[in-house]
Amino acid sequence: MSPASSSTATVGLLFLALVATAAALTDSQGPRGPAPVLLGTAEEWSILAKAGVSTVPPSKIIGAVGVSPIAQGALTGFNLPLDKSGEFATSTQARALYAADFAVPTPSKLTTAILNMQTAAVDAAGRTPPDFVNLHTGALGGQTLVPGLYKFSTSVEFDDDCVLNGTADDTWIFQVAGTLSIDEGVQIHLIGGALVKNIVWVVASTCTFGADSHFKGIILGSTTATFNARSSINGRVLVQTAVTLDKATITPPE
Repeated sequence: MSPASSSTATVGLLFLALVATAAALTDSQGPRGPAPVLLGTAEEWSILAKAGVSTVPPSKIIGAVGVSPIAQGALTGFNLPLDKSGEFATSTQARALYAADFAVPTPSKLTTAILNMQTAAVDAAGRTPPDFVNLHTGALGGQTLVPGLYKFSTSVEFDDDCVLNGTADDTWIFQVAGTLSIDEGVQIHLIGGALVKNIVWVVASTCTFGADSHFKGIILGSTTATFNARSSINGRVLVQTAVTLDKATITPPE
């Protein structure tokens, strides 16, 4: 082999070694985004609210619904046959519904969950430093969002489909000082293995889900969440006032 050929071969081997090293570093880069938000016992609920849950049937709630400190009268639009234990009610629209005036241990169970929900909201809203501030001035329709901590002093609206791209270990926290809304028929998509349980929306004002829209993530809302006709969410709805459903579908993370 000539000196030139030998040199070329050496350079080629070095290049392949660098490529292999870069690939290994990429594979081992670990999770991206902020540390997960811990929900505590609030993670046991599909819907948790302090001021009530109302529905226009037939909504479909996979999992449990809880209201506290308000009583069962704040669960409206549901048929509510009480279980013989007195601890919860069943419904054709949800697996089980719990209220603060049901039999023990339901009241204390709900009190703990509400406190955990509020702690999680304070944690999520207080995270710093943000990776993105007022990205696209809150107009996230048509965007692809990588893992990270997003801070908005504005409202956030989706007028078109949006994609969250990341692995099963990656996380997103969206701190929204205004309202959160998704327009009619618009959807949130996850790619790359991203998981619903790792996406948190902490919202200071109202959350509104347009008719036939499909949202993804954990909602930690300071006020109301309104699901218009046939809208749906893959996630949890944990709010500090009321939830309104109109033939809506709520599916918790797997």
